[in-house]
Amino acid sequence: MLDILIQSRRNQKAALKLMRKLLKKQGYAPDAVVTDKLPSYGAALRELGMQGKHVTGGRSNNRAENSHLPVRQRERRMQRFKSAGSAQRFLSIHAAIYNTFSIQRHLISRRTLRKFRSEAMNMWQDVVAIA
Repeated sequence: MLDILIQSRRNQKAALKLMRKLLKKQGYAPDAVVTDKLPSYGAALRELGMQGKHVTGGRSNNRAENSHLPVRQRERRMQRFKSAGSAQRFLSIHAAIYNTFSIQRHLISRRTLRKFRSEAMNMWQDVVAIA
């Protein structure tokens, strides 16, 4: 998951804001941008001059949609945020922590999983110690 940006609308202006935020954070232009078939994403990428890199077809968006499932589960449990800003702060932190500890278990061996989990836990303890 790259980032989450909470907005009240799904128009071209909102899509452009999201794309600029993602591109600025990555620091380079990607080879392809995978989104759903919402027309505002195409319009935003056309305005950024990246229309040729836009991919929507087939099952290429499945990974992006599935990465949102844990976020949506947390949203359901923690409904009634007082503002969009507080929801944005929570989800940004949640995404970073989820990326650290979420490991695709079916793709790696048990030994590698233990190594990844211990590295993630050490990193987490360092971050908590600083704060």
